[in-house]
Amino acid sequence: MTFEEVLIQESAVRAQSTGKALEEVLVSAKNNECLTIGVYESAKVMNVDPDSVSFCVLATDEEYERDVALQIHFTLIQAFCFDNDISIVRVNDMQRLVEILGDKAGDLEDAHCVLITNPTEDSWKDPALEKLHLFCEESRNLSDWVPEITLPER
Repeated sequence: MTFEEVLIQESAVRAQSTGKALEEVLVSAKNNECLTIGVYESAKVMNVDPDSVSFCVLATDEEYERDVALQIHFTLIQAFCFDNDISIVRVNDMQRLVEILGDKAGDLEDAHCVLITNPTEDSWKDPALEKLHLFCEESRNLSDWVPEITLPER
């Protein structure tokens, strides 16, 4: 096996465990009422209180990949996250994301952007969130600025 093949294999294993960590964080954040769902709602939170944002998930699927307005919003959200040191990832399975978010997601179109917020420093802590921050930091070191995570199937 070549060095490149080993890296690809390690990356696949890491992506699988990272997908599980993201699912755990989303469920925990939902239970602790630390989620903001929707592009416009997320933009409002980022504008009013960027320090409360801990993590950002951008989601799309084939139906929305060519939505120019959505891609512009994504670009602006990404820039904001970079400027404010907010970890950010992409997922490409909107339906699975909505399943994880449950009733909080409303309809499918609201789940394109999900923020995990931490309103106070002493509130909710999650080891899986730290794992995701580390994953994002490692990805940035490899010039993968918005890594894609595959959510585990049910």
